Amino acid sequence: MFNKKALTLSLLLSVNTAAVAAPLTYDLKPQKIAENTWVLKGALEDFSRKNGGNIVNTGFVVTEEGVLVIDTGPSLKYGEEMKAAIAEITDKPIKYVLNTHSHPDHFLGNQAFSNSDILALPKTNEQLALHGDAFAGNMYRLVGDWMRSTEVKLPTQDLKVDKLKLGSHQFSLMSFTGHTGSDLVVYDRKTGVLFASDMVFFQRALTTPHTPGLDVWFKEIEKLEAIDYKVIVPGHGPVSKDKDSLKQMKRYLLWLDETLIDAAQKGLSMTEVIRIPINEVFPDIKLTRHEFIRTVAHLYPLYEDKYF
Repeated sequence: MFNKKALTLSLLLSVNTAAVAAPLTYDLKPQKIAENTWVLKGALEDFSRKNGGNIVNTGFVVTEEGVLVIDTGPSLKYGEEMKAAIAEITDKPIKYVLNTHSHPDHFLGNQAFSNSDILALPKTNEQLALHGDAFAGNMYRLVGDWMRSTEVKLPTQDLKVDKLKLGSHQFSLMSFTGHTGSDLVVYDRKTGVLFASDMVFFQRALTTPHTPGLDVWFKEIEKLEAIDYKVIVPGHGPVSKDKDSLKQMKRYLLWLDETLIDAAQKGLSMTEVIRIPINEVFPDIKLTRHEFIRTVAHLYPLYEDKYF
């Protein structure tokens, strides 16, 4: 005899079981942006269990002597998928991996590249040794199962040179401080591609927990403007061939700085500051309210001390 309730229950259990059993995948698709140069683009979002922490732009350059990887993503799984995506494009060995700075979405895929030299600026290595485990723990809390088996693998070497030659590609390795106090920017002189890392956020609100100061960051964006690049890859946001991302960064940094100075001079409380409207000239920037609240929490006490 046909039992409609039993069939419905069976179907529901099958669907739920399939959902639980479905493997997590980042479905990484490298986008070619210049000769021998690819980017894996992240979402314009915050970390979540839906995106698995994939909010970051990573990249790689294939040369005659091997591959240069710029950042390894937010988890072991991401790193493994990135490595597999590179293998689909070239059979050349991954010669070097660069960690641009100490934030977790940029280095927690390092485990997948254990057979390659992993380099970072000396201060970045110090930051990772000090805070890496805490960053990883926070990512486990935020994105859950995507982090399975992920452990902190520190860079293997300090990056103490400002140039790196690999095949016919000559890379300029530039040290900045605006985002975290130790921020690597990579410029490929052969192709004109500038990997700006998190010194640049484009169409996504910047994060400020470790900046040495918005004014410092602003001045360093002006230095980036002086580079004659053909393509710029921000740490977060779309790749572009113009100066729009840098112009947007300068406008946003200036607005943040002026807003916090004005609030402090007026003696506003932190609760009052987080309610300040976002300037209407930034309609295309995602997560402005979310990141503005975080910035106030990170930086406003410093402005109170200085300007109140």
